[in-house]
Amino acid sequence: MSVGPRGRKVRILATLGPASDTPEMIAQLMKAGADAFRINMSHGDQAAKAQLVRTIRDLEKELGRPTTILFDLQGPKLRVGKVTDGGAVVETGSRFLLDRSDEPGDSARVELPHPELFEAVSEGDRLLIDDGKVRLRVAAVGPERIETIVEVGGRISDNKGVNVPDVLVPIPAMTEKDRSDLQFALEQGADFIALSFVQRAEDVEEARKLIDNKAALMVKIEKPSAIERLESILAHADAVMVARGDLGVELPPERVPPLQKQIVARCRELGKPVVVATQMLESMITSPTPTRAEVSDVANAIYDGADAVMLSAESAAGQFPCEAVHMMDRIGRTVEADPNYAARVHFTATPAEPTTADALAESAGNIANTVPVAAIVCYTSSGSTARRIARERGPVPLLVMTASGKVARRMGLVWGVHAVNTRDVSSFEEMVAKAKRMALRTKIAGPNDRLIIMAGVPFGQAGSTNVMHVVQLIGDELDDYAGA
Repeated sequence: MSVGPRGRKVRILATLGPASDTPEMIAQLMKAGADAFRINMSHGDQAAKAQLVRTIRDLEKELGRPTTILFDLQGPKLRVGKVTDGGAVVETGSRFLLDRSDEPGDSARVELPHPELFEAVSEGDRLLIDDGKVRLRVAAVGPERIETIVEVGGRISDNKGVNVPDVLVPIPAMTEKDRSDLQFALEQGADFIALSFVQRAEDVEEARKLIDNKAALMVKIEKPSAIERLESILAHADAVMVARGDLGVELPPERVPPLQKQIVARCRELGKPVVVATQMLESMITSPTPTRAEVSDVANAIYDGADAVMLSAESAAGQFPCEAVHMMDRIGRTVEADPNYAARVHFTATPAEPTTADALAESAGNIANTVPVAAIVCYTSSGSTARRIARERGPVPLLVMTASGKVARRMGLVWGVHAVNTRDVSSFEEMVAKAKRMALRTKIAGPNDRLIIMAGVPFGQAGSTNVMHVVQLIGDELDDYAGA
């Protein structure tokens, strides 16, 4: 059985977990609309993750659709130590001590097993415990202790996370666990590696060296320090995730929406896939329908032109994983059918760079807006031409044909793309014939439809896009190609 184009251009990235880790459920998610799957390395063991990969690859063959797998590394999560009886309540206005003693904590103190923080924080800095439920302000710092005032009290329990929004924490973005998980992900054929808690370009450079072009690198923007260094970080990344969870903890929540729009717009200008993530349909963890505010949130990201929207706990641990994917699919289709969608999605200008490939990509979009065209067909060996065309956010689907299975899979997070893994072509005539044949086979075009075909000559050479050709499916061709 083969799955054709989705009928929507925004991609859906679904996280797998206890609610969705069986072959039957993963197949249902794919049929409901999931284009890509996120494997979260913060939970579970590597053997279970390997089984997920095998399941996805088996279904990929069965359904005839290249499917993207993203491995999300845990990153250096800061945590407090143990607390007597598992937890203690700290009172607003009281003094609270973070120290280096491994004795269980109480309502007056707790261990902070991260010596680098004792050198990094200063008087006046904030420390946020358990996603900001407890908020501390540093009053004094010594080599072995950080004295704080409790600005917002609450319960502190074992191993709760610590956020330090005011400080560039002097720790690498990759732990020993991350390095092990990264090697494992590459052995499993990961299409994307997501790097958590990125603070600076050096974090990205380190990961890129370790990946060594075996997968695409996605950076998660979730720290204020990353916002301050956004341009240098983006320069080293292949793709970006706007991870609104931790970003909304470390920054005032009202700052997150404009930052989201700024990051999405900048990624679109650069032609780099951008994913909007976290709490998009949060209520569907326990409810079969979302709130109207959540639907508006997803729609807003789609109107901004994000390449993909992501489900986290909704598909990983929720009670209604398929319903959540189906809801995102419905939102995407409805937004993209809005007559005002094109104007809104082009609110972000994406001027062409002074290259032949960019000029042709922009021209293809202009032609598709001027004359009736069913699709743009793109031959690519590296994926760069497809990303250039997708950056234009054209009015028609983009059928990407590539001889590389790896490239085809990476297209699952690129706006508007339906990828086909096929043998390369060796002549102009073969290129046109195969484009027509695949357009008919995938039902992306029909009788009398026009196609815009883009490729590079000589064929199979990366970075050589220099041909654009407009063809029409007419006459006896339809019978010849339909059965081919």
